[in-house]
Parts: sequence; C-alpha cells; structure tokens
Amino acid sequence: MSFRRVNIIILVLAVALFLLVLHHNLLGLSSLLRNEITDSGIVGLQPIDFVPSALRHAIDGREEEIPVVIAASEDRLGGAIAAINSIQHNTRSNVIFYIVTLNNTADHLRSWLNSDSLKSIRYKIVNFDPKLLEGKLKEDPDQGESMKPLTFARFYLPILVPSAKKAIYMDDDVIVQGDILTLYNTPLKPGHAAAFSEDCDSASTKVIIRGAGNQYNYIGYLDYKKERIRKLSMKASTCSFNPGVFVANLTEWKRQNITNQLEKWMKLNVEEGLYSRTLAGSITTPPLLIVFYQQHSTIDPMWNVRHLGSSAGKRYSPQFVKAAKLLHWNGHFKPWGRTASYADVWEKWYIPDPTGKFNLIRRYTEISNIK
Repeated sequence: MSFRRVNIIILVLAVALFLLVLHHNLLGLSSLLRNEITDSGIVGLQPIDFVPSALRHAIDGREEEIPVVIAASEDRLGGAIAAINSIQHNTRSNVIFYIVTLNNTADHLRSWLNSDSLKSIRYKIVNFDPKLLEGKLKEDPDQGESMKPLTFARFYLPILVPSAKKAIYMDDDVIVQGDILTLYNTPLKPGHAAAFSEDCDSASTKVIIRGAGNQYNYIGYLDYKKERIRKLSMKASTCSFNPGVFVANLTEWKRQNITNQLEKWMKLNVEEGLYSRTLAGSITTPPLLIVFYQQHSTIDPMWNVRHLGSSAGKRYSPQFVKAAKLLHWNGHFKPWGRTASYADVWEKWYIPDPTGKFNLIRRYTEISNIK
C-alpha cells in the first residue's frame, strides 16, 4: 500500500513539473510573439524574414551595425543585387541590408540572395504595402518610374529600421566602390536629419547639366507660380540635391516628424499640383526639397557620382569613374539595359539570377538572337 502511495506521489510531482515547464515555455513563446509584432511597425511595412548572422567574417559584438536601406522592385531586382554585392565586397564593417520590396517579389529575391556568392550577406526583407500611399499620389502615366510605390520607401526610414539611430538609403541603380563605413560616418550638423549630395557642388552634375535647363536648383522641381510654394519664401535659385543616396539621423528624423511632413506635401500636391508638371519631372524629390530646405548636411560628392544613366554616351574619363566611391545610373539608361554607359563597371558586381527570370539586355545578345 505504501509502495503504491509513493508511486502516486512521484507521478503527481512529475505531472506538476511537466506543467511548470510547459507554462514557462508558453510564456517565452508569448514574449517572442510580442517582440515580432512590435518589430513589424505600422500596417503596410512588415518584416518578412531576417538572416541574423554573416558567414563571411566574424563580427565583433561591440561593432556598430550599419543599416543600409534599398528598394528592390521585380523589374529592377538585378540592380539591387549588384548594389548589395558591391557594398558587401568593399567593406569589413557590420552591414545589415533592409531590402524593401512588394510581397509578390519576396520569394524571387530570397532565392537570389541564397546564391553561393551572396550567402555572407545579412539582410531583412520588408514588405511595402502600396495602400500606405493612398490619397498621396495622383495617377499620371507621364511620370513612369517615379510613380512606382517603392520609390517612396525612403520617406519611411524610421519605420523600416525601427531600432536604428542612423541609416543609409540608396537607390537600386548604384555601385559602391568605397568602404560604406566612410559614408556612414558622414558628420551631420546639429538639428539636421539627413545629408545629401547637392547638385550645384557635384562634379558629375557640372559635366552633365550644361545646357539642360534648371535641373540643379529648386525652380527645376517646384512650380513657383503656385501661391502655396511662393509663401514658403524659398529662393528659386537654391541648389537642389539628389535623394538617391543619403545618410539619415533617424533620431532627429523622428523628433521632427519628417515622414509626416513629407506625407503632408504629397497630399497637397494631389490637391493643388505643386510640382508634378515641372521641368525635372520628379514627384519624389520635391517634397524632400521642401522639408529639408536649408536644413540638411552634405555628403562627399564622390559618394554620389551620378547621371551615368542620363545619356548613352560616356562623359567621364576612366580615371574619374575608377576614383568615384559610388556610381549612380540615375536617368533612363540603366546598366542592365542595352544602351547604358559603363555597363562593364556595373556588370562585374552583378550575380546572375538563379531562377532565370531577370536577364541583362545586351547588344550582343540581340545579335545572336537574330542569327
């Protein structure tokens, strides 16, 4: 009888211990789920997956992370891949890529990033819901690329990178030839939420812009005939800047509610047409020019050598192209296209698509197809 009682006591204790362990694990799971929900930010910007560790080299836990945000649309995915690859191979810093894309592109992007050449990359894929832009854009077939939702991802940096105090944003049509740590360490003046490359001071702009109108100052982007623009008292001759590459102080960005300010001007443009028909034809740059008027720092011009996509002809010397820290193919002629300048410089960083969906367009490919 006593032996049976002992067995019952042991069984009860075992059950109690099991329930205690189960309760502890459920609490841990609940905490984990809460952390994931918190990290997802607002509706429309949600992390899909995260690769937490790099295989390329051991990272010192005390080393600061360098968040690099880049948008990756399906039709330009090869550009984002080449940009990421060039950054990774030219630094030994602790870089983490926040790759912003649409939900239907995530699987394609993930399979590409699993290529042997890219396995050392630390990244987070973030889904951008176009519904976030409802009421902020006016349909205009003449705007083309600038109307695509991912063009506006840069407006939402603090939500894309919620835990960072500082981040780099760059377009997908760039190649980085310098150490990204140098760009990240760009000093920002007190009260400034971002640093851009100004058009008037850019060596690349001076080469390209000659005879091209006013695409290097505010009057090239804003309609000064509109009363709302005139009331801002911004000088029309003020030098514009290029928002395709910039460094952001996210603490200051949040303090000044930069995202809300940008959205305000997007909505006003829908209602009043403040800049959509101006010479430069951009709907991404004008709200940034307004919000950051005389309130931004500058990056080294060699970190945004641009206009490589503005013409099919080569306007720079090989020495200048080699010396550039970052090459930017802004304009109609992209380096994955048929008539791009310096496509050979870009192509050495390109990793072929393992799915075969994305293909470079080259003259010799067309010739071989004709034969």
